[in-house]
This record gives sequence, C-alpha cells and structure tokens, in this order.
Amino acid sequence: MNRPLDGVTVVALEQAVAAPLATRNLADLGARVIKVERVGRGDFARDYDHVVHGTGAHFVWLNRGKESLAVDLKTDEGRRIVRRLVDRADVFVQNLAPGAAARLGLDAAELRAERPELVVVNLSGYGAGGPYEHRKAYDMLVQAEAGLVSITGTPATPVKTGIPTADIAAGMYCAQSVLAALLRRARTGEGATVDVSMLEATVEWMGYPLYTSMHTGEQPARMGLSHGAIAPYDAYPTRDGQILIGVQNDSGWRALVTGVLGVPDLADDPRFVTNLDRVRNRAECDALVAEQTARWSTVELDARLAAAGVPAAEVREMGEVLAHPQLRERDRWRTIGTEHARVPALLPPATFADVEARMGDVPALGQHTRALLLEAGLTAAEADDVLARGVAAQGRPPRSAADGSDGPGPLGPA
Repeated sequence: MNRPLDGVTVVALEQAVAAPLATRNLADLGARVIKVERVGRGDFARDYDHVVHGTGAHFVWLNRGKESLAVDLKTDEGRRIVRRLVDRADVFVQNLAPGAAARLGLDAAELRAERPELVVVNLSGYGAGGPYEHRKAYDMLVQAEAGLVSITGTPATPVKTGIPTADIAAGMYCAQSVLAALLRRARTGEGATVDVSMLEATVEWMGYPLYTSMHTGEQPARMGLSHGAIAPYDAYPTRDGQILIGVQNDSGWRALVTGVLGVPDLADDPRFVTNLDRVRNRAECDALVAEQTARWSTVELDARLAAAGVPAAEVREMGEVLAHPQLRERDRWRTIGTEHARVPALLPPATFADVEARMGDVPALGQHTRALLLEAGLTAAEADDVLARGVAAQGRPPRSAADGSDGPGPLGPA
C-alpha cells in the first residue's frame, strides 16, 4: 500500500492528549512515529485509568501505530540518543512545558540551524511569550480561558465539553501544520518552525459566538441543546424518550409541520413563517412542536422525520454508538493490539479510495527501545550497557492484533 506519509519519520517528545493526537493522525497516514517516553512511568496518560484491559483509555485512543523509546532525558546519554534520532527525522513534535525542549538541547532554532529541512512543531497551552506563557494549560482551563465554558451548558449551569476539545483542536492544527510544512518542503527543500497554542486553536473554534459578541457587544446565552439563531432546534419529547430536531430553514419548517407532525396550519402561522419569527417566538414554537412529537415513539418519529428529510437524531449513549448501524454497515471498526489484549479501534474519518489507514498496535512502554538505540548509532554492547544502567528501558511487545487468542472485543461479533 502507498500511504500518503510513507517514508516520513516523526520523533515526538509528547504526553497527554494534544501532541499524541497529532502524531497518531500522522501514523495513521503512514508516518513512522517514534514516541519518546520517561523510563519507569512513560507518558502519564498511560495511567489516567486502566480500563482497556489494564491500559489507559486515553493512551489507547491516542498512540496506536507508534514506536516507544523509554529513555532518561535527565542524563547526557539519554539526551544524545534522542538528539541523534531527531537528526535523522523529518519532523520533530514536542509539547513539553515552555523552555523544556531548549534545556534538553532540542530547541527549534538550534535543530534547524544544522538541518534547515527539519519540520519542528512546538505545541503549548498559551504560546510563546505573553503573560500566560508559563501557566498550566489543562484542557478544562483552556476551555474556560477561550470562552467555551461560558457558552456551554444550560442558562443555570456552565459546563466544559464532555471531550477534551481544546486538546483536540490543538492536535488537529498541529497535524495540519506538519502536512502543510512537508508539502512546502517538497517544493522548496525548506523545513519549518511552527508554534501551535491550545488557547488560539480553541478561540478559533469559537467563531460563531465570538463574532456574534464582537458585533453585538452581548454575551451569547448558554442554551443547552438549543441554538441561539435557529428554531426549532432542540430535544423534544417522544412517547418513550426524546429526539433532537434541527430545522435550519423555512422549507424545513413546512416539511416538519405538514409532512411529519400533521399540523399544516402552523406552516403559515405568522408567528412561525420565517426563522426570525420562530426565534422571536421560540417558547411558543418549542411548546407546539413538543406537544406533537409526544404522540410517537422515538423510533417511529425518527423514521417519519427521515422520510420527510427533516434533520433529526436520536440521543445515543456510548453503548449504542459502539453498535451504531452506520459504522457497522460502512465497516469502520478494526482490531489493534495493546499491551494486554486486542481491542477494537475506529478507522480515521478521512477515507482514501485506494488505501486504508495504517491501524498499528499501541506500544508497550519502551517496546522499541533497544532497536532504536542501535538505530541511534550505539553498538549492541553499548545498547545493552545503557539498558543495564537504567538510562533506557526495554519493554515487552503488546498483544498483537494478529494474535487470535483473545475472544471478540467489546463490540462483540458483527
């Protein structure tokens, strides 16, 4: 298979979510990703929990297809080993605390002075410089600083999103910047130094409410599942639960009330003819829709809405998502190896017509250490000595996806 990033080597001094997500995306596209971890503990996301057969859920999600090098960067030898690997790589990604990479001899300016073709991406919470440069930048904190918490939740209660949105935003921009830099390098031979900030990535994603506030001077309200500029757009009761309906234009409103709910008089009711009318009279609009939706079961109403082309969705819990018929029918699940068991993993969203993503195993801590020591130029005797003195550590291989000794994963048989 000819994957887009075959032949590209990435060295990643990474931890937690943002940078590991970026490099996992690169690994899925075919890049070789060497993940540098601490001796003993490794990336602390390994131990956020142990729910995936003894491995952390975050770590399994973010680290498939990588090679793990466990090395002590507090030692001169450990730093030299990593520097040798970076000197042979195409891309270096790091999300250490501000200034830490430079103290390890891995400053972008120094690296690229010797190899101007290298692509270096520094991912941080708040970016280089400025009064927040050295602040802790956990996902929840950045969501708050970016204004995301202020618009998420109900009128009574602000909440963070249920996924690490700030981390994910920064990770996606990090991966995007690597692809852009490699494309430019293919044309010019010149690498790049790129900085990605979690704060700036998240504020960028705040587009609609940010521009609304900018041009009205008002703080957008927290509206739960509703929408500040569209109606009806919310969860509505059914006979046995609820369903989400999102009508984004006037023809959709007509289709909803005539073709689905069977109350055609509402189509031309002056309170609801246009979206502006419906937003202005949101409470009445929502109440009338809810009165009608409660006549059907969720499954029945979902089918009626789909047949009429009215946007709608069931509120699925995680178990239902794992068995989602669309993911099953499109064959989106694969099996990968982890340190203790084989587990299902979802293919990346971008589907190439001619090649499938490389769904590699999740590495055990230090699984590839000895091989990488040899690649860094150590002799076999030197590598064994480094391992014996604890400068680096060798881990055992994971349970490979090719090993059929486990039973079906949590999805069960298809």
